[in-house]
Amino acid sequence: MQSNTKASVIISTYNKPNWLAMVLYSYSLQTVTDFEIVIADDGSNESTKTVIDQFSSETELKVIHVWHKDEGFQKTKILNKAIMASNSDYLIFTDGDCIARQDFVETHLRLRKKNRALSGGYFKLVESVTELMSKSVISKQDCFNKSWLIEVGQPKSFKLNKLTKSRQKAIFLNTITPTKATFDGMNVSCYKADILAVNGFDERMEYGGLDREVGERMMNNGVKFKQVRYSCICVHLHHDRPYKNEKALALNQQIRKETKQNKATYTNFGIIKA
Repeated sequence: MQSNTKASVIISTYNKPNWLAMVLYSYSLQTVTDFEIVIADDGSNESTKTVIDQFSSETELKVIHVWHKDEGFQKTKILNKAIMASNSDYLIFTDGDCIARQDFVETHLRLRKKNRALSGGYFKLVESVTELMSKSVISKQDCFNKSWLIEVGQPKSFKLNKLTKSRQKAIFLNTITPTKATFDGMNVSCYKADILAVNGFDERMEYGGLDREVGERMMNNGVKFKQVRYSCICVHLHHDRPYKNEKALALNQQIRKETKQNKATYTNFGIIKA
């Protein structure tokens, strides 16, 4: 383990190399550097490896590429492998379509606390604004600038408050929001020991609530979730979800129902197989 590695940022991805390049670039701009990146790659082709290799050659950050063969939507399996490949005791989970603000890692680290998970926020960009994303825009942090976003076509909404730079305003909004603090894979962090204690993600689950379910087991196991959606922020690039299917959603809902009813704190279908 690197002594200076305070966090492992686990980024899930699948065949979106251009977006991943921009997301990785956002981590080269962070206000702290004492973290590593673990890419949980659910079977992407060589184009993604090329992007990762290029970024690795340009950064001082440690980058670990965890890959398995493409056998459909197997995000839970690759996330469990990424957890095991990580080298720090604190994990930040996000996706390869989420560009991190410069203070993203610093804020997660500043607010971390034993027996607590942080439920961060994300701001969804519309398709036309997503198409404007570039390293230049990210470098200037324009994509986190309310005025710039409105100027280029992002509709005005209350959710633009997620981009506030005021720490006091963020704390106030975190306190009054009706949105519950949950494990949302786009932006959440926890101690590695806390997710290992519940045996990681349930590998039976496909798209739809797979992250919420592991969070529910963690809550049942005594981990408190703190709402920080206005403090720890990333912007989410617009895309369709072709992998969404009703059969998988039904199975996931059944697993979550059982987790809730049984107050489950462990899955036999996680990192350690029963």
